Amino acid sequence: MITESLNFSRVGAYQAKKSKRIIPLSFSVYFWAVTFLALCGLADSIYLSISHYRVYTDIGYRSFCAVSKSINCDTVSQSPFSIFFGLPVPFWGIIGYVFFLLLLSFAWNQRREKKRIWPVLFLVSLAFSLYSIILALISSSYIHSYCIMCIVSYGVNFALLYSCWLIRRRFDDTGLFDGLIRDIRFLMKNKMRCLSLFSPFLLGIILIGIYFPNYWELSCPPISAEIHRGITEEGHPWIGAEHPDLVIEEFTDYQCFQCKKMHFFLRGLVAEYPDKIRLVHRHYPMDHKFNPIVKEPFHVGSGKLALLATYAATQNKFWEMNDLLFEVVREKESLNVKELAEKVGLDPRGLAGSLYDRNILLRLNKDIRAGMKLEIAGTPGYVIDGKVYLAQIPPEILKKVMN
Repeated sequence: MITESLNFSRVGAYQAKKSKRIIPLSFSVYFWAVTFLALCGLADSIYLSISHYRVYTDIGYRSFCAVSKSINCDTVSQSPFSIFFGLPVPFWGIIGYVFFLLLLSFAWNQRREKKRIWPVLFLVSLAFSLYSIILALISSSYIHSYCIMCIVSYGVNFALLYSCWLIRRRFDDTGLFDGLIRDIRFLMKNKMRCLSLFSPFLLGIILIGIYFPNYWELSCPPISAEIHRGITEEGHPWIGAEHPDLVIEEFTDYQCFQCKKMHFFLRGLVAEYPDKIRLVHRHYPMDHKFNPIVKEPFHVGSGKLALLATYAATQNKFWEMNDLLFEVVREKESLNVKELAEKVGLDPRGLAGSLYDRNILLRLNKDIRAGMKLEIAGTPGYVIDGKVYLAQIPPEILKKVMN
């Protein structure tokens, strides 16, 4: 009797559980979830676009996710891979998410048989996801650094892909190809609405492509004959005022983006205040083969670039070579010494020989030892009135001579 009662209770519990109906989520829940994801992706792309702009234009900017060598949004932004067909990659993200949201506006319909556009949205989100994979591979294989906010966008894209797939499975029983045919017919029936939405969108893209500023193409002010140049008593090249109110001694690395940005900014100040500011250059390559404080491979080759510039200084061509190296070194994987010599006006054999010249190496080592003595742990470093400043110069110091 006890056994029979236990079996009866189990059967009753099973039947009661089976009788419970699973109520699926309504279409509106899925729709607004996809809308929220697309808006998140749009907001993320807007932030990344602003960050990309500030990396190139704001000398004091540092993004919140620049936390290490391998996790650094700024490093990703500084890479030439951050520009795609003349526009920053995150700006393409803005265009993509706006396009997705415009399509999504056609998808709202409570009637099951009227729900369209989801096959198209699925393919668009699939393209987004494949693009995310490509960007992740580039970060891993070429840039060797990752952007946290970029990873967020990857997650958004994969979530959109899954959501569109789930909605198709839940509300659309047609195949993908048949669904695409129906979507095309649906859009053709709503061609006036399509024209009103997508014509301004396409016009905006065309205008952006024509007028978008190339702010990432940093350039150094041309060397003017009116600006004085010389060599300090210690043998270091300088440019600017003969009797300066402010002397800035810079320690830089030709493969350091912040060094390039700050150097071009300071050269602009020298050009604007030629009788007040003097800029003195010192080499401090963060190349483990030259700089003892660097314990692992980093900025490989920057030491040799410093040797080329050091030789140019002995031929009174330092600033020409210095500016040229800053401009081209991050744009090319390898540099042709003969081409560099021709552009600067140096003997190609002499320039090439400087890479093995002991006297040139001793000059470079003198700069490196001076930087080590000042406990400069990274570049750029600046020495003003005996005080060391890393990465940037306090604005109040510059304002004294700019007023």
